[in-house]
Amino acid sequence: MDIRQLKYFLTIAEEGHITSAAKKLNISQPPLSKQLKLLEEELGVILFNRTSRSLELTEAGILLQNKSEQLLELYKSTVNEMKNFNDGLKGTLGIGTVCSSGINVLPQKIKEFSKKYPKIEYEIYEGNSFKIMELLNNGLIDVGFVREPFNTSLYNSFIIKDNLKNSINDYFVAIAKAEFYHDTKSSTIFLKDLKDKPLIINRRYEEIIKNTCNKAGFEPQIICRNDDIITSLSWAKAGIGISILPLTASNILPNVNLKIKKILEPSIESYLRLIWPKNKTLSNISRNFIEMFELI
Repeated sequence: MDIRQLKYFLTIAEEGHITSAAKKLNISQPPLSKQLKLLEEELGVILFNRTSRSLELTEAGILLQNKSEQLLELYKSTVNEMKNFNDGLKGTLGIGTVCSSGINVLPQKIKEFSKKYPKIEYEIYEGNSFKIMELLNNGLIDVGFVREPFNTSLYNSFIIKDNLKNSINDYFVAIAKAEFYHDTKSSTIFLKDLKDKPLIINRRYEEIIKNTCNKAGFEPQIICRNDDIITSLSWAKAGIGISILPLTASNILPNVNLKIKKILEPSIESYLRLIWPKNKTLSNISRNFIEMFELI
């Protein structure tokens, strides 16, 4: 199995037919069919269900499609990295970012970086912090913007600051239907007022939420732990409990008629960090990008 075969396979999967795939690849149909057969024989699986009209991916085919897309992205980024390793003046920089950073921080920083390195191209990937770390681990991006907490033993990092050298942090809020609050008019809520309330949390924030509640003198009543912010918001929308999330995550579901209150005394905060793997040699492009933030 080689890169060429994977490209052939992905084109067939995209087109759903050998003839149109061959046309797109600018090769004849018989060699393409032979390459597909050789690939299936090598892997010992059937990649497509053949019908009279089209080819449909099997479960094994879907798995290979996902892996092939990642492998080709890694191959592409590796080639670019090797070509531009020495000077860091030209090439491609892969950046992963949580949505709030992608909107509020990254555009201005890219603008500044591009003035100094105008020949750099960018591959931007967006997702939650778990997704960004997965992309870093797989070598599909060079650096990532994530929010705390994360496994600091795996990544080098530093807190992102604005031009006034203030740390860019995100405070947590309570999100629920109005009936869950004693005071519906206030835009804030004391952490102690969440005692004995049914709480809905994202699993990655569990430790920081529990520790802060313990410091405030109570054990939080967590009725739901999940891995998706949309789940937290959906449960709050359904009137099941109070969701605790960073403010920047609270507007993912628009127009849901929920009351958002900033948590006070103590507040819960999560800082934005730029991270990169500890076990990977940085390209000069990545190093130049990181140094721009370190100088702030």
